[in-house]
Formats: sequence, C-alpha cells, structure tokens
Amino acid sequence: MIFAPMIGRATYTPRSADLALQRFLLGTLAQPVAAHAAGCTVTQDDKSITLQLDVPGLSREQLQISIESNMVRLQSVPDAPRQVQRTWELAGEVDAAASSAKLENGVLTLTLARVEPASKATTLSIH
Repeated sequence: MIFAPMIGRATYTPRSADLALQRFLLGTLAQPVAAHAAGCTVTQDDKSITLQLDVPGLSREQLQISIESNMVRLQSVPDAPRQVQRTWELAGEVDAAASSAKLENGVLTLTLARVEPASKATTLSIH
C-alpha cells in the first residue's frame, strides 16, 4: 500500500525555479522560427514566407510554380529526370507579383510575399 498525502490546490505554491523553467520553456517553444517538414524548411516573418526545399538534378526549365490565392503548387514537367509534386496551403493570400523563386545548387528558395490587407477605415465629416 502506498500512502500519498493530498495537497489542495489552494495550499500549493510553485517554487521560483519552477516558474523560471516554465517561462523559459514557453518563451523557447511558443514561436518556432523555422519549421521542417519532409525536406522543406519554412521560415516566416511579418511580410513574407520563405520555403526552401531540395530538388537535386532539376533545372529551372524543369520546374513549374503556380500561385493561386493562398495555394502554392510546385511540380516538375513530365519529361524531367525526377518527378516532384508539392502543394502548400498558406494561412493568408500570396502576392504573386512581389514573390520570387531562386534555384541554386539544387536548392529551390521560394520567397512568397504576403498580401497587405487594405484598410477599410472611413473618415466621417463633422457637421
């Protein structure tokens, strides 16, 4: 038989070391800077989202990128030596005109600019 004393929640006060550890873990784990998902690195900031993925053996002419609203599609052409097909659904819309793609040493870097929301504020005239 095991005897464990009951401690009511009102009587428990966390130690300062427990609180410091909790603050450290929440600060470290709350906002990941980069996420890694199946050979793809995703980095975000206020103005853009950057996707980096490995596509060794493929040239610029063998890749097609299409952007439609918040969907980004990457696929290789049918006669490419290696077939790639990826789709990302992003949280917000992407500004295709301000976005860019760069292929260097087998690493494709997509810099996707976020659409700035238009202000819906109106001004009222005072009579």
